[in-house]
Amino acid sequence: MVGGALGFLIAIHALHAAYAVGTNSLVFRWSETRWDSEGLAPDPATTPEPVLQVYAARTFGWKGIFAVHSWIAFKRAGASAYERYEVVGWRVWRGGSAVRRSGHAPDGRWAGNAPDLLLDLRGPEVEDLIDDVRAAIDRYRDAQSYRTWPGPNSNTFVAEIGRAVPELGIELPATAIGKDYLSGFRLVAPAPSGSGWQVSLFGLIGITAAKQEGIELNLLGCTFGIDPLDRAIKIPGFGQIAPFG
Repeated sequence: MVGGALGFLIAIHALHAAYAVGTNSLVFRWSETRWDSEGLAPDPATTPEPVLQVYAARTFGWKGIFAVHSWIAFKRAGASAYERYEVVGWRVWRGGSAVRRSGHAPDGRWAGNAPDLLLDLRGPEVEDLIDDVRAAIDRYRDAQSYRTWPGPNSNTFVAEIGRAVPELGIELPATAIGKDYLSGFRLVAPAPSGSGWQVSLFGLIGITAAKQEGIELNLLGCTFGIDPLDRAIKIPGFGQIAPFG
């Protein structure tokens, strides 16, 4: 049974790899990689109100077949620039914290891949949410560790921010491998959106039931699911597909 499930996962990812090659999305040359803004974040010069956003983009090289990299960005009322926070492995490997305040644009490409805007909150009430998010960043439990699979990684970080500040309602995509890794050796925790609950064994196997995420089965970090609100299904590699939407 385990062998059959693993074979099925391999087949799905092989299919997505063929798709990625066909669309040239696996081509990665560091010297030619773009990190510039995609124009999804409002200009601080003309947007005095506070803004909080969450993004995800396919990660670089072959890993992009499987997963996205996610991050959070915000600006306070009247601020002239955004703060962008994300987790990267190389900082841990050099003895530092995995959490960094990035110098990239809040809506910048990640290793050449255009980001998707997952959350966009604006208005006076967002200022208090930014305070809560900033405190949650400081409390992130896995700042001194990083594993690409099954976590903790960049998606674990954003998911933990969502659990700490459920008012955000963050719904990470099915391709956010690591979102189901629960920091602190927990087996049960709120879903990242705060609209339900999940059970997970070290991010390797688990289940989520939540209003926003729907029903998700996590198998070896890969997500299968049904999202009734969006009338969509979730498939590893491809992410969320809405055949009935």
